[in-house]
Amino acid sequence: MMRFPRWTAALAAGLLLAGCGGSSGGDGKGGEGKGTGSAPPSASGSPAAPSATALPASLTSQPLGWHRCEASGNTSAPGGTWRCATLKVPLDWSDPAGRTIGVSLIRSRATGGDRIGSLLFNFGGPGGSGVSTMPYYTSAVSALHKRYDLVSWDPRGVGASSGVRCRDDRGIQAAEAVDATPDTPAEEEAYFQDAADFGKGCQKAAGPLLAHVSTTDTARDMDLMRQVLGDDELHYFGISYGTELGGVYAHLFPGRVGRLVLDAVVDPAADTVGHAENQARGFQRALDDYLKSTGQDPVRGTRKIAGLLKRLDATPLPTSSGRKLTQTLATTGIILPLYSEPSWPRLTGALKSAQEGDGSELLALADEYNERGASGRYGTMSHSQRVISCLDEKQRPTLAETKRRLARFGRISPVFGEYLGWDTAGWCHDWPVPGQYDTPEVAAPGAAPILLIGNTGDPATPYEGAREMADELGRRVGVELTWKGEGHGAYGSGSACVDATVDAYLLNGTTPKDGKVCP
Repeated sequence: MMRFPRWTAALAAGLLLAGCGGSSGGDGKGGEGKGTGSAPPSASGSPAAPSATALPASLTSQPLGWHRCEASGNTSAPGGTWRCATLKVPLDWSDPAGRTIGVSLIRSRATGGDRIGSLLFNFGGPGGSGVSTMPYYTSAVSALHKRYDLVSWDPRGVGASSGVRCRDDRGIQAAEAVDATPDTPAEEEAYFQDAADFGKGCQKAAGPLLAHVSTTDTARDMDLMRQVLGDDELHYFGISYGTELGGVYAHLFPGRVGRLVLDAVVDPAADTVGHAENQARGFQRALDDYLKSTGQDPVRGTRKIAGLLKRLDATPLPTSSGRKLTQTLATTGIILPLYSEPSWPRLTGALKSAQEGDGSELLALADEYNERGASGRYGTMSHSQRVISCLDEKQRPTLAETKRRLARFGRISPVFGEYLGWDTAGWCHDWPVPGQYDTPEVAAPGAAPILLIGNTGDPATPYEGAREMADELGRRVGVELTWKGEGHGAYGSGSACVDATVDAYLLNGTTPKDGKVCP
């Protein structure tokens, strides 16, 4: 089972990162001189934090001990000016003086003069590794690098920060045979049993950490990170799920908000079912745009693809690897190229081959999405994504509730609706720890203006989410920028208007007019 991530899946698949950026309004607190990090870290928590519990100096004054980065997983050591360190954070933020865990950081110092401070990046997921991603993103933010230290991290439960692996490679491949859109009682039983088994594997692998990997926990880690890095305010660039994280941070610490850019904005007003409906709508919209680009009628083209998937449900296709292309793997393979318009030609070729009886190209796309290497080894981003989102999300739709909603999901998207409808019931089924909220709280009265970027063709986080985030953040806080483009994310995706607006905000504190549109 694989939920469509709220991040730039094209990057995770080793493709060119086409859309990860954003822009934020000025900080409204004295221009570019803010956030220089000249003041020493405070020995207590931010005054904006709801809890008055003081943080021990062993946390706020800890030395980071920057050193050359090492290779991690399938990623080679970045070298150059990149340095890595480990930040100690409380396992349980309700007990900040108790047990600590390590959060892995990566940083490259500002390359020019007139330094503003640190600029933290979260590339989404949840579950994406900032340590392995940040060096590959440097060229896209070279203008920002001149005046900011570029900083990212592996959030708790991810990668080098006690990353959770819930099942081995053999178990992952076996799970790919489970029908993610079950049609019979036997398939339903297998679907929910697989979900329960995955949760048990996560509990065994993570232990006590499983109850402490929420978005709120990571937002508090970010504020400690800010203090230890020596910044008075947080300057931040959040992409996809990273926008939800940024909104939660702004709610917890509105007085510490510096210049925040949220690109490919997650709708904070959507619960588990609402988010799935949003994604069904977004991916269908992207599929329609793709079909139009090839000269096809979207209705007829959608019907043809849905027919292919229905046939695969009954009879998987052979591939050159000897493995079978199932309906679930084919759906995943169709999803990947929709994240980035330059990848659309790959989708054309893969669909043509599948219609002709060869599932090899769609399977290759699915393998990229699922982080499956040539050796048969899998990455664990989806494991971290699940442990974080299932701790965040309280809603647990039942089988009966899900079945009642399937027709609606099918009307929203004949291709993706059924998959996403079932996902609402299976993703956190029988999860070992309860979820924390129905929707994240992001209201941030009094915070500096935060720039929100919505892309009208975004498949994973439909552009309507930016307006919802602006409304939830509060009056004069959320500043919306719309780009009429394609793909997941806007900054660095080819719009000079978007890039210039973002750079002006982050470098000069210039807030654009709310509602600005980039063609």
